[in-house]
Amino acid sequence: MASAERIGGGSLLARTSLVLGVSAFGILLTAIFALDRLVLQPILQQSATKDAAEMILFAQTWVELPPDARPYFELELAEKHDLIISGEADTGRVGARPRAVSARRYAELLVTSLAEELAIPVDLRVGEGLLWVTVPMGGREIQLGFSEDRLGVPPFYVAFVIIAAVSAIVFLTSLFIVQRIIRPLVRASKLAETFRGGGDFVPLPEKGPRELVSLARNFNTMAREIAALIDNRTTLLAGVSHDLRTPLARMRLGVELLPDSVPEADRARFERNLIGMDELIGDALQFAKGTAELPHAVPVAPLLRDIAAAQESSIECQIAVPDGLRMRVAVGALRRVVQNLVSNALQHAQTVSLVARSDERGLEILVDDDGPGIPVEAREQVFEPFFRLDRSRSVHSGGSGLGLAIVAQLCQAHGWSASIDDSPRGGVRARVVIPVEVDA
Repeated sequence: MASAERIGGGSLLARTSLVLGVSAFGILLTAIFALDRLVLQPILQQSATKDAAEMILFAQTWVELPPDARPYFELELAEKHDLIISGEADTGRVGARPRAVSARRYAELLVTSLAEELAIPVDLRVGEGLLWVTVPMGGREIQLGFSEDRLGVPPFYVAFVIIAAVSAIVFLTSLFIVQRIIRPLVRASKLAETFRGGGDFVPLPEKGPRELVSLARNFNTMAREIAALIDNRTTLLAGVSHDLRTPLARMRLGVELLPDSVPEADRARFERNLIGMDELIGDALQFAKGTAELPHAVPVAPLLRDIAAAQESSIECQIAVPDGLRMRVAVGALRRVVQNLVSNALQHAQTVSLVARSDERGLEILVDDDGPGIPVEAREQVFEPFFRLDRSRSVHSGGSGLGLAIVAQLCQAHGWSASIDDSPRGGVRARVVIPVEVDA
């Protein structure tokens, strides 16, 4: 039984975050575009037109003032309007060549507005850390200088503030969705993975949104029904097995009391049939009781050596597990799993090896043989009850067909995984992985 693969291309949390991120990015671009076209650009245009009109008015006022009053007017403009005005033809303040001083649209709009008001081209120049424009007025060229701060808040910073605000909103919204929906689903998924068919499962919490409550309630009901069904099956099979052994014992006694006139071959055939029936009853009972045992912490290496030593036939054994390692395992289930895998291998091969090794992820047990192997297309089916591969393995092999099915059920019940692969010996490699926590 190969472990189930995770499908779907990512968790629900990752997908939800991606959808929210893409949606938020699209909303952000739309908001920035709308803000720029419908809000910022009209405001910038209006402000540039107003400032251009004021500059022309200030230049006209300066020209009309008496020369002795102009210094006071210049001081008032500097203090109240952050504007430097001069009527000198060449103050030395302005650079020799015009150059771009800012990519801000406000500067371009201001120059355009001045040019439209004056009906002549206007250049924006740099000098003494200020921006300068020349306004012809009253037969003179009035130079107006102002700081770059006058251009107001650049749209870039406005966009940055919008991005930061929208990102914060999206983050808080995502956090709310995660807390409200995704996390309960993740918790429900983890609890659902712990359900092994027994009646001791932890029920899902029935709280949260209505859909999650309905999902949890239906799952809990289903789990209880499955647990009751498995319990009934176990009771039924245990009762049938117990009741069958009584007539089976009588039949065995009857074989022993057969008269001497019965041929020895017939007597032996009867005995083999009775032994096969007894094994079948035992396997069926073990198949039904697979989920009953609870795990507890045990030293792994001595347990595996004991299991290997208990095998009836000699097998190669390599236990590469630290002696001090302790894990929470169901001892009886582990014994049964290894016993069934080794017995199944011995039925179809000459040599069998048992290898156990551990790492930070858990314990791995390998059973290799040199038999004829199992076709790839049948490696899942061999874990089904009563499925046989006599044609591909050995026509003389016995057994009830429940050995690997019991392995599969025990692994499923205890959260282990079992799989079949090709062995380096040429036969079958049976692998059992026990991802249990190390007991410190």
